Amino acid sequence: MSDSEGRARVRMTGRERREQLVLVGRALFAEKGFDGTSIEEIAARAKVSKPVVYEHFGGKEGLYAVVVDREMSALLDRLTQVLSAGQHPRELVEQAALALLTYIEEEADGFRILSRDSTSGAFSSLLNDLANQVEYVLVREFGQRGITTKHAAMYAQMLVGMVALTGMWWLEEGKPSREEVAAHLVNLGWNGLAHLEAKPRPFPRRKS
Repeated sequence: MSDSEGRARVRMTGRERREQLVLVGRALFAEKGFDGTSIEEIAARAKVSKPVVYEHFGGKEGLYAVVVDREMSALLDRLTQVLSAGQHPRELVEQAALALLTYIEEEADGFRILSRDSTSGAFSSLLNDLANQVEYVLVREFGQRGITTKHAAMYAQMLVGMVALTGMWWLEEGKPSREEVAAHLVNLGWNGLAHLEAKPRPFPRRKS
């Protein structure tokens, strides 16, 4: 088989090439950050020319925006799924915290991308965007359960901020388990410092 025939057999469609570039960009942004990643590196790792990257995304900024948008959507989907299953208000909070921690554990690269620029204010902006989306979820779920929605925005900020910052620490520590971390987060958020339980345990799950 000639070289030209080999190249033809691995030729990607436009959609496949775009997906490949997103995955390559995601890995590089997680590894080196936005500023540390160049179009040259993206193209080289994807084995394409720089114009191909520009054609699909208009530049590094466009690719980064797609990657961040996907991570935000994936995180929101996790929250929506778990919040629609809980019943007790404390369980709702714990399920949401656990969903964020699960995302951090299973999608470490994605979380690193979202949190890497924390010192520049970009992370705060991303957390605000996420909290705004979480607020809509909380308003809907709290409303369905007869819980006041008056402070849903504040609860969303508390939940996202507390869990995200704890998650940054936990991602590097690797312990304790995410279930235990979630239990302690809810212990603090639910009981407050004045009423901390000595040994918080995850909220009992109903059998499906």
